[in-house]
Amino acid sequence: MSDDHVYLSLAEGYEDGSDARWAFGTGFEDPLHGVDTAVPEGIDAGELAAACVALADDALISAQRLAEWCTRAPELEEEVALANIGLDLLGQARLLYARAGQADGTARGEDAYAYFRDADEFRNVRLAELPGGDFAFSIVRLLVLSSWRLAHFERLTTSPDPVLAAIAAKGVKELTYHRQYAAEWAVRLGDGTAESHRRMRTALGQVTPYIGELFTACDVRDEVVAVLSQVTEAAGLPLPGWRPLPGAGRDGDHTEHLAPLLAELQSVARAHPEAAW
Repeated sequence: MSDDHVYLSLAEGYEDGSDARWAFGTGFEDPLHGVDTAVPEGIDAGELAAACVALADDALISAQRLAEWCTRAPELEEEVALANIGLDLLGQARLLYARAGQADGTARGEDAYAYFRDADEFRNVRLAELPGGDFAFSIVRLLVLSSWRLAHFERLTTSPDPVLAAIAAKGVKELTYHRQYAAEWAVRLGDGTAESHRRMRTALGQVTPYIGELFTACDVRDEVVAVLSQVTEAAGLPLPGWRPLPGAGRDGDHTEHLAPLLAELQSVARAHPEAAW
């Protein structure tokens, strides 16, 4: 294989020497310790809450899809890796939902957002909700979503809202590893056997129709395309062009796959709505 550690170059630029891996590897410090949680003057609280909910929905739905690999991944090590990536995303979702509840004045907790909204109230991008498919599909999706989310979070580290900026700063460390992990596997599979190469080409074809929606939600096209081009070139894979499909998850327009996913995710909480978890 000819990966030449292409994915390692994606993690360059962190001068603090930290190992940008799991949430467990970035310390247990409270990312909001000492941060003023009051919404700063000049910020529209409703818009801030909506932005936090959308980012949280992306993370929650992605985490649920990754959890589906438990007991099904090719190797135990990859099962643990995917589960931990899902836990990182779940942690991001919790912080963002909590901030949304503060910002919109409702004081709603994270459970209210995660368990007691219907599919048309969710604002996640549609790529996150597609069924898991095979391992190649999940790797390509993770590569695309982590590259996009990392570029978005890097910009949010300078958000005028100090809470969102702190959440983004923590997320950047986690997402850097998510992208690195996906890039490593993309190169390994794309430049592997004829069968793994075929599956990666198929997965790219399945994912790319949903990429345009990401740039509508947040314009980080140049950063994301640069990463995808670098990885696919190293993997010997073509990077198909894309056109946005009609509709957008940010507007509540979802595929038929989101409602069944939420039914499973929310079933216990809805069956026992007064329970304390």
